[in-house]
Amino acid sequence: MKLLNLENKKILITGGTGSLSKVLLRRLLAGEAGRPARIVVFSRDESKQYSLRAEYLDRSSPTHEVLYENFDSLIEFRIGDVRDLHSVAAALRGIDVVLHTAALKQVPTCEYFPVEAVQTNVLGAENIVRAIREFRLPVETVIGISTDKAASPVNVMGMTKALQERVFTRANLELPDTRFALVRYGNVLASRGSVIPLFLEQISKGGPVTITDDAMTRFVLSLDQAVDCIFAAIDGAAPGEIFVPRIRSARVMDIARALVGDLHIEIRTIGIRPGEKLHEVLVTEEEAARTRIVHGYYVIAPLLPELRAGGVPLGIQEPSYSSSQDLMSYDEVFELLRLHGLTADRTGIDASVELLR
Repeated sequence: MKLLNLENKKILITGGTGSLSKVLLRRLLAGEAGRPARIVVFSRDESKQYSLRAEYLDRSSPTHEVLYENFDSLIEFRIGDVRDLHSVAAALRGIDVVLHTAALKQVPTCEYFPVEAVQTNVLGAENIVRAIREFRLPVETVIGISTDKAASPVNVMGMTKALQERVFTRANLELPDTRFALVRYGNVLASRGSVIPLFLEQISKGGPVTITDDAMTRFVLSLDQAVDCIFAAIDGAAPGEIFVPRIRSARVMDIARALVGDLHIEIRTIGIRPGEKLHEVLVTEEEAARTRIVHGYYVIAPLLPELRAGGVPLGIQEPSYSSSQDLMSYDEVFELLRLHGLTADRTGIDASVELLR
């Protein structure tokens, strides 16, 4: 599918030093959608900004030379917090496209500190809307990054992400010159918000590897698949639509077993943590009635009727899209992890842990 041409566009990435953002940045620098005029990396973590800058300035790295050249000429780092309206407004000045990845996304953290989750996940999104409205900023597109936990949410993280979806959807009504759309997906392999870094850390210390329930399942996709979904939404999403990748699921037990491999490390079941689901859902039964398939993605039409210019789509055949369906076998899970460099030997585990820090 041909991407929207981002040639000469000014792009802001909130939460710009996270695992997803780093892959997103690499692919933008490679010019997959044209050469942007500027890419602003916006986050509150000075240390991670320094590390990211050092990574690109290290000429001994195997990263392609064009990335170095584009990094030197295109990247601007900004320290700031999505919780602060004026910080957000300053970062948005002159920006054409916003990729909003900043979030609190650890389920237990959000359960114990729900107001903090609201401040970042809900009011952070609202600050983007407010800044565009109150400072009359000519932003063309905002893409919000959501999660499967926002579908039929039972935990604070999912509830706040569901509200973020509604904040951006509603913004299309009052800011018709800016397109607000979203992507929603499950666990991203090796991202800092996923279970894999925890398992790798536990393995590197000799175990035990702790899982919450033997039957638990999760959607899994690679960082590049997540970026593909973002690019697809930039290219094709109408205001208020949610793009969902059609991905497979895995048993969390199989992920743990594949990571442990032949190492003599215990896998221990400890019980479901506060706010956890046994299975996740990417498209709910209610949403399925207004969902269509476009270029391999589920596209959920907005709930607000004012945003459905073409009426309600016919809907998909499935009653919902759950991680309990279409499960990968253990061998398929092992091969997926192997392909992404998450090896099961001691040396590989230590290297993977260091890479994800």
